[in-house]
Amino acid sequence: MTPVTLITGFLGTGKTTAIRSLLEQRPSDERWGVFINEYGIVSLDEALLDLPDDSPVSVQELAGGCFCCETAELFKPMLVQFLRRVRPHRLLIEPSGAGHPASVLDMLRESRFFSSHLSLQAVICLVDPQDADNPRIRSNPVFHDQLEMADIVAINHTDHRSPDSIARCRALIEELDPPKLLIAETAHGQLQSHWLTLSGSVLRSPRFPDAHAAAPTAPTTPASDASAPLVQLGATVPVNGEQRTIAAVPEPGRPLLFPSSGSGWYACGWLFSAEERFRREPLLDLLESWGGVQRLKGVFHCEDDWWSINRAKRESSIRRSCWRRDSRLEIIVDQPFDWDQLAAKIQECLVPQARIPKP
Repeated sequence: MTPVTLITGFLGTGKTTAIRSLLEQRPSDERWGVFINEYGIVSLDEALLDLPDDSPVSVQELAGGCFCCETAELFKPMLVQFLRRVRPHRLLIEPSGAGHPASVLDMLRESRFFSSHLSLQAVICLVDPQDADNPRIRSNPVFHDQLEMADIVAINHTDHRSPDSIARCRALIEELDPPKLLIAETAHGQLQSHWLTLSGSVLRSPRFPDAHAAAPTAPTTPASDASAPLVQLGATVPVNGEQRTIAAVPEPGRPLLFPSSGSGWYACGWLFSAEERFRREPLLDLLESWGGVQRLKGVFHCEDDWWSINRAKRESSIRRSCWRRDSRLEIIVDQPFDWDQLAAKIQECLVPQARIPKP
């Protein structure tokens, strides 16, 4: 049976970075699979994992809503297909930061196929002490149950959180019953590979099992023409109840925007033409400073190289990227947002000779 680890955590706690740290510890003779849920329409986590083309790690992304509600019907068949195609020695599953873990765990435990092919290991949850100090987030049922249902909790970002904040976060976790197998303090999402071999012997029940059972608003259909010939651009999205890839290819000067909303969150994804290049400093300065952002991920072809940005609230990390397919961006906020205004500012960051004026 294939060991599987669920890695949960609220938006911006560092799950993708944590998975990258685990992949760096992968035994050289093992094939690993990573199944990722993107809340927004445009998939970015594969780009941020920075895997070479010949990597023994296979990544499958399901974008356009949470496993637990909007994309629940697609989760099982896509995961089955992924397992049959890749046959990994180990599987990591990353639900959306806005997603409730209960339904995913129930499916892994109760499905005849999964229970006979997968061995569920300890559930790992990453938490940011800053979120635990925020009354609005602390009272969120999804945030609470991500902690409640975890066997291991990694208190992340400890390198730039105060000792008092970390202590309050630990006290909050220690109040949960049954006790955790492990409460660890981490920086930069550095998880320990031996945590993947731990198995939780206690069945942990959610306090708010219906918190995400029915999303009030499913993500909207992408703004592009869903009936156009489909071109695989790396994202699988639900459109009118069907699994489809993003339609159309962006033209220079005309990026594709994919706004979506649901469960109290608002998101927008951008796809840019692979022919376009950006001025790195003004672009990254813009994306680091733009207000109201809960979560931001992007990868861009700049004038000097390809660069990725990974931002949670006001904190960002920027690095060179191995990604070479296209430039793309995904932003999540917690209130209605003026996407057109930001889109115009991003267009101003194009390398001048790459701009094509609109007719």
